[in-house]
Amino acid sequence: MGHRVDHEYDYLFKIVLIGDSGVGKSNILSRYTRNEFCLESKSTIGVEFATKTIQIEGKTIKAQIWDTAGQERYRAITSAYYRGAVGALLVYDITKRQTFENIQRWLRELRDHADSNIVVMMVGNKSDLNHLRATPSEDAKVLAEKEGLSFLETSAMEAVNIEAAFHTILTEVFRIVTKKALAAQEAAASAAAAPIQGRTISVADSTGSTSKSCCLT
Repeated sequence: MGHRVDHEYDYLFKIVLIGDSGVGKSNILSRYTRNEFCLESKSTIGVEFATKTIQIEGKTIKAQIWDTAGQERYRAITSAYYRGAVGALLVYDITKRQTFENIQRWLRELRDHADSNIVVMMVGNKSDLNHLRATPSEDAKVLAEKEGLSFLETSAMEAVNIEAAFHTILTEVFRIVTKKALAAQEAAASAAAAPIQGRTISVADSTGSTSKSCCLT
């Protein structure tokens, strides 16, 4: 991806935030992109997004982060927004067990609508409310390991592990993308260096028969 006059970045990655309504997705987004937190934040209707630019291994990465509504009635709208996403933060509230139980359903939806190679991190939000915890971190670790996900507990209110969560997922996406690009370059280089080999084509094989009778006796 070349230099742009209007946006100076090397890669643009779309990341989606998914999970039940009220788990803190919007505050995770605002804390990461604007370093803001609002106790009175309202439920997201449809989709909102914000961007943040960071450096990874000397490259400029622009993260376009989409906050999808968690309410059931918006599921049909938000499913279209998984398209093109290279990473997802699957968020639950550590104080509400049902939001953790619903992780499997969100995973199924993600796998139905998103690219099969999408990088997914499970996030247990509201770690500042540890005294109200309903889901032990061990339960989450077991599920994350079973599903092949990375896992972190965060607090959007206290800005704990928010930067780490996004940096981890963006770094993993970056390494996958650059590894694929390198492999493609090497394949192209080896194809260009390979000698051109001729191939003999049999006319008889291509027509499916060698001769036809003009009449029957």
